[in-house]
Amino acid sequence: MRQSETLLDPSCIFSAENEPVEIIFEDAVGRAVDDIFSTLGENPKQAIYRHLKTVYGIEKEDIPHKIDVFANAIERTFGLAGKAMEIKIIERLHSRHGDFRFSPKSGELNFVDYIADLQRSLQPKPQYLCFAIRAWQELNYTHVQS
Repeated sequence: MRQSETLLDPSCIFSAENEPVEIIFEDAVGRAVDDIFSTLGENPKQAIYRHLKTVYGIEKEDIPHKIDVFANAIERTFGLAGKAMEIKIIERLHSRHGDFRFSPKSGELNFVDYIADLQRSLQPKPQYLCFAIRAWQELNYTHVQS
């Protein structure tokens, strides 16, 4: 792992790696969904993706940007098990972005709101903040290596 990948704040990845934040968001949501579908097995996973495409017009790559349509499709297709899948996706995202904190506006967990807030949290911080974090890490890294 390169040192620039060990940032404290994942939103600074934009500044350190010059990778658009949208790609980071798409990758995070796409991998979480794929991981949860994979727990069902490869054939069921592929069948779910085919169903989403043919019935709801959602390509695998479109899921992060059509999260409301995706959530509706999963809930309509799987009923209460769809809600369980949403919770598992949230858990997977939280395990990878543990510094992100979600405070539901209505007092109850809402999958679409969670994903929207996560996307906002991944927006890049001001450049100077990212620079300060990287400088602190390099100093800390150098100190630990000595």
